[in-house]
Amino acid sequence: MPAQPIQRHGLEIDATFATFIEDEVLPGTGVDADRFWSGYAGLLADFADENSALLARRTELQSQIDAWHKARGNQPWDAAAYREFLTRIGYLVPQPEPFTVENGEVDPEIASIAGPQLVVPVSNARFALNAANARWGSLYDALYGSDAMGPPPSDGFDPARRDAVVARVAGFLDDTFPLARGGHSDATGYRADQDGLHVSIDKTEVALANPSAFVGTRSEGQDTAFVLVHHGLHVELVVNPKSPIGSASASGLSDVVLEAALTAIEDCEDSVAAVDAEDKIVVYRNWLGLMKGDLSETFEKGGRQMTRRLAPDRQITRPDGSTLTLPGRALLLVRNVGLLMTTDVIRLNGRETPEGLLDAMVTVACAIHDLKRDKGLGNSRAGAIYVVKPKLHGPDEAAFTDRTFARVEQVLGLPANTVKLGLMDEERRTSANLAACIHAIRNRVVFINTGFLDRTGDEIHTSMQAGAFVGRDGMKSSDWLDVYEQGNVLIGLACGLRGKGQIGKGMWAKPDAMAEMLETKIGHPRSGANTAWVPSPTAATLHALHYHQVDVAARQADLSGSAMPDLDRLLTPALMDGAPAGRDQILREVENSCQGILGYVVRWVDQGIGCSKVPDINDVQLMEDRATCRISAQYMANWLEQGLISRDEVEDALRRMAAKVDRQNAGDPAYVPMAPDFDGPAFEAARDLIFGGAESPSGYTEPALHARRKQAKALRR
Repeated sequence: MPAQPIQRHGLEIDATFATFIEDEVLPGTGVDADRFWSGYAGLLADFADENSALLARRTELQSQIDAWHKARGNQPWDAAAYREFLTRIGYLVPQPEPFTVENGEVDPEIASIAGPQLVVPVSNARFALNAANARWGSLYDALYGSDAMGPPPSDGFDPARRDAVVARVAGFLDDTFPLARGGHSDATGYRADQDGLHVSIDKTEVALANPSAFVGTRSEGQDTAFVLVHHGLHVELVVNPKSPIGSASASGLSDVVLEAALTAIEDCEDSVAAVDAEDKIVVYRNWLGLMKGDLSETFEKGGRQMTRRLAPDRQITRPDGSTLTLPGRALLLVRNVGLLMTTDVIRLNGRETPEGLLDAMVTVACAIHDLKRDKGLGNSRAGAIYVVKPKLHGPDEAAFTDRTFARVEQVLGLPANTVKLGLMDEERRTSANLAACIHAIRNRVVFINTGFLDRTGDEIHTSMQAGAFVGRDGMKSSDWLDVYEQGNVLIGLACGLRGKGQIGKGMWAKPDAMAEMLETKIGHPRSGANTAWVPSPTAATLHALHYHQVDVAARQADLSGSAMPDLDRLLTPALMDGAPAGRDQILREVENSCQGILGYVVRWVDQGIGCSKVPDINDVQLMEDRATCRISAQYMANWLEQGLISRDEVEDALRRMAAKVDRQNAGDPAYVPMAPDFDGPAFEAARDLIFGGAESPSGYTEPALHARRKQAKALRR
């Protein structure tokens, strides 16, 4: 039997959760339990009803949009009439007068240096630590062990591949840190003194073409690292003639290490399956460990026990003998959940608490440990707490979020605007009113990001009744998506984020396709974005190459003052024109969507895995989370609603794809097959997502997934 809830200031709190807060989170923060719980009770009393009212407003607007589309039937699209309608109902709001964000002191990793951003589920301690430690990554390892230079070796060491990697990296060094004469492939030695870096070529020494790129040296064991800087990003030339790689090099160069993941988002949301107090404690405890600097994880790898901890900072000796400290870890942000879901972890007057309010209070309280640190491994040197807020719909919700964190700061005794906010631009009403959303949080905003996956799901849901949407390939080249990606950058620059915050782009969802990523993702810095999401430390290291190729600061300067993309293009849905796609193509997309949904939800519901590599219908590993699931479910809901497919066709596809997913997971001892009964919580969750997709609030997956995960956990007790 679960313990009776603890009573605090009218709150009914899960007993285990109350103990966690009082015994683990609060000691050392300067906030006692009475202040915390009374403050949280006040937060709920003043903000919970407004949270509910904002959700009701979403429903009201969606009902009006649905009715407008239904009333128009098959009339030709009228952009002017649609914009007038959205303005009349308050979906579109007036643009604010020109302004510049004033967000106070912000760490340079966010404000002024361009580079990759990792996103990982904080519920997995190993992943959380890997992301934090992905600040530095071996370029040799990333190229050798990925498909960036062809299929990686299946077994044994490949000297030919080593040589190809070394040659490619030498080309990178020549492009980024050219020598006054010759190239890095010709080097027979590296040394440094008070005059800078010297490279031996043909028995003579040459300098860098840009001597100021040399920062200093660092020693660790038998390694000597010569540290360079370009576009604000550091690169280490690691020399060790006695190492296996260095011994094969005339110069003794054994590795080239890149400053890679400047920032990392520790995620409590889309990549996490947390449905009760037990789950939330795991999420918060890992974030707490990161903020205290003492998180560790022991695991087995290659038959050996290994323990992972946070990496130390790097001490660099400058040419003049002075010391420079470079951060050893990514600057960490924490992504809270949105406004939609409630949780029974805490109740007030019998009502569940909005989960977003709980996240705000607890994640900020955990981060106080970092602010109060006087030694050890720290996070923010600017004295800030970085919170990413997802799935906001428009400026009213942004303003609500600003006031929420102002109250949290007050309760926890923090100066105003200590909490800096990242705004996910992933819902249509936010995209259409982005400047007004930024204005609402202008004193704490440090990040806007185009979450194009969720944004696509909301695009379909908002215009569910407008007609049948084009398939996935057509959506990728749609007009609204182009305007959305451009507008995010240009509006962010117009609002003064240049040099004050991140303008980010979305996730690379193919974690094993690094060659394709290297070809494609350079488009993000070229667009003026100073960060973009990657799914792994290897991807971060390789994506860092793009920020050496592109001077993002210069690109942003060129784009500043550009004309804004046409709002009508943003608001025009990507509907099928004339005759729909061929029947075979439609049914193939149905199979693809059903397989993707099932492959994801079976791990979410049965095993509590919120994000993982999931093989697609062609057995290609894709990174799946709730955002990708939302797209697939909304496609199916839209095509059902528009009569493009039938319920029987979907049911048939679900059963056939369930059997396929079972086969794909046959090697997982924890896996629970869906076939042949097709009546387990995971399979039912997939049906809920599709057949209830038109009615689910904003097409979100959380209501169905949370309900079925709770069911699965109950069945196992």
